[in-house]
Amino acid sequence: MLTDEVSLNGYYSPKDAWVNKKQVGAWALFDLANSVYPAVITSVVFQVYYINEVVGNTDSIGDWWWGRAVSLSALIVAISSPLLGAIADRAGMRKRFMVFFVAMCITGVALFTTLGPGAVLWGFWVFVFANVGYEACLVFYNAYLPDIASSDKQGWVSGLGFGVGYAGSAVGLLLAIPLIETNIDLVWVMVAVFFILFSIPSFLFLPQDQASGMSVSRAARWGLTNIIQIFGEVLQEKDLRRFLLAFFFYIDGVLTAIYMSSTVASTTFGYTQNELVYLFIALQIAALIGAFALAKPTDLLGPKKILSGVLVMWTLVAVSIGFIPTSKLWFGALAMVAGFGLGSVQAASRAFMATLIPKGKEAEMFGFYALCGKSSSVVGPLVFGYIAVASGGNQRLAVMAISVLFVLGLGLLRRVNDPRSAA
Repeated sequence: MLTDEVSLNGYYSPKDAWVNKKQVGAWALFDLANSVYPAVITSVVFQVYYINEVVGNTDSIGDWWWGRAVSLSALIVAISSPLLGAIADRAGMRKRFMVFFVAMCITGVALFTTLGPGAVLWGFWVFVFANVGYEACLVFYNAYLPDIASSDKQGWVSGLGFGVGYAGSAVGLLLAIPLIETNIDLVWVMVAVFFILFSIPSFLFLPQDQASGMSVSRAARWGLTNIIQIFGEVLQEKDLRRFLLAFFFYIDGVLTAIYMSSTVASTTFGYTQNELVYLFIALQIAALIGAFALAKPTDLLGPKKILSGVLVMWTLVAVSIGFIPTSKLWFGALAMVAGFGLGSVQAASRAFMATLIPKGKEAEMFGFYALCGKSSSVVGPLVFGYIAVASGGNQRLAVMAISVLFVLGLGLLRRVNDPRSAA
């Protein structure tokens, strides 16, 4: 059943279960489209290419440039997302903003073909350009979730998107492997073509922009002069601000585990470069299974309960790393459990966020979701690095310390009221 699922107080409420199948399919395909980018570009192939080939990693100088490129792009997105979301909502231009930032990302990826050894500064700015485009388009993509499914179907839809996305990551890596040996520039072309091809259904079938009577320039002026009001709108929503605070801490733990998994696998457990690629593919499959397996339970039990259970699992995984044998098999098995939790924690978080958003402010509020996700990526890596150095390179102890972020996030999550439970 299709219905305008909004209650009198302006929030989404589960009057009737409904999904728009065409729009959900197009929305999920966009997850497939964009997931090739983080898998191939930021996690595996381009990261290694830029560090070792473009810069050269003598004395870790390549790591230095890469870390700052990632940090700068994350900072730009964190600062701009709430403002861009507010402008898109008020000007009624959510889809056009999404298309613009997809084009920005694809253009940046295409420009990777101009890179070569020594193009350090050009490569730095081209990557920042592409990465800002990628991260920003997700703000507007996520904001469509309340528009295409009722709140008691959003867990399933969110899980479907992440599940399809993880499949896209695995396929992208498998396509990249032979191209790396042939001509690495073909990898960048493949990513650009894959991204744009599977994005087309979302451009065609997701809800069209609705004219609001406010131009983009007027909305931008309003946003710049009322930035304090924009932040105040979040603070007024008690459960939303409580959820974002909990999300800030537990997603920091999740992202730190992702960022540091390669160095822990290679340094502590002896994985080779090729083994890391295949381990990453296996993690995508585990995450896909997790996203699908807990999608319906998220709707049946509510996202808060699923998130609480998964955060307990993440805590146990982080603590267990200190006690398993120094074995690739043991680490791989633990990584698969973490991968299962990765898919479900991301899907349930997005679904929970969607239920807490006032009608008409989807892009704005998902801008704050992006703000918390990106700005939180500071604490965990600092904790990891400090503990590792202070303990003489003990990465196991550093991973165990990250469990504090999961426990803190879980404690804060308990203070959030689930609208589904109250309905």
